[in-house]
Amino acid sequence: MKDKDAIQLVVVGSTAIDNIETPWAKRKNLLGGSASYACAAASFFTTVGMVGVVGEDFPKEHMELYRHFGIDLEGLQIKPGRTFRWAGAYEENMDQRRTILTELNVFATFRPDLPEPYRAAPFLFLGNISPALQAHVLDQVQTPKFIVLDTMDLWITTEVEALRKVIGRVHLLTLNESEARHLSGKHSLIKASKRLLELGPKYVLIKKGEHGSVLFTREGMFLMPAYPLEDVQDPTGAGDAFAGGFMGALAAGGYVGEDAIRRAMLYGSIVASFGVEAFSLERLGMLSREEIEARASLFRNMCQVR
Repeated sequence: MKDKDAIQLVVVGSTAIDNIETPWAKRKNLLGGSASYACAAASFFTTVGMVGVVGEDFPKEHMELYRHFGIDLEGLQIKPGRTFRWAGAYEENMDQRRTILTELNVFATFRPDLPEPYRAAPFLFLGNISPALQAHVLDQVQTPKFIVLDTMDLWITTEVEALRKVIGRVHLLTLNESEARHLSGKHSLIKASKRLLELGPKYVLIKKGEHGSVLFTREGMFLMPAYPLEDVQDPTGAGDAFAGGFMGALAAGGYVGEDAIRRAMLYGSIVASFGVEAFSLERLGMLSREEIEARASLFRNMCQVR
């Protein structure tokens, strides 16, 4: 691999086939999974490598969509069996959802082994796989400049001690409001962030869905609203698209500091706003960097205080 094509960001997470129901539509066999959304979002800014697993039934059109985004697939394993499948239904407010089906299939035995070129990547996003697998990835990387870790209630409930240890090895922890309260034991997000920062990361980024995100450091906090939309077609993967856009923008700049992180949060919010305008990765598949920059400019004006 030539230096100019070297992987700048590695994303480790799930790849899935989803069935989605909203109050207005039902769609089957959609491309899903945290790695899918994060890699697609990051691809607008930097070279990204995917680490995940699919089964032999993984549709060719989904693989072609990965290639459309320019995602490096050396780390994507193809195993005998069926791909991870998930089905969910959204309530009318498009905020609450219920899981109808979860079939782990080949994802149940997933072991994320990084190809050699990925191990030197300066940026790493660990999707919400088990803490043991996240630690396994951290044991393989060399000296990454910035590592972000996502998690979920399942691991907080079942593997909290392992989770606490792996959080201490990363630069930024990201999770949603309920997960932050669950892991910290504190209802106030300010108190929760202080408890989470004690685990070792330099930053804690709490995702608040349609209400944006909040960055906490030991020195203070920063608020990033979500880009306002008239209509939301499919919120699935919005948090992963935010994380991918955030990491992609950060990797593109190369510099890591709070000002760069704040700018990356803006781009994460913008890419996620496009993602929810259609099902799966359909809107991101038609998106251009020019559209991202145009919406980012509008967003900056919305947030400006004179």
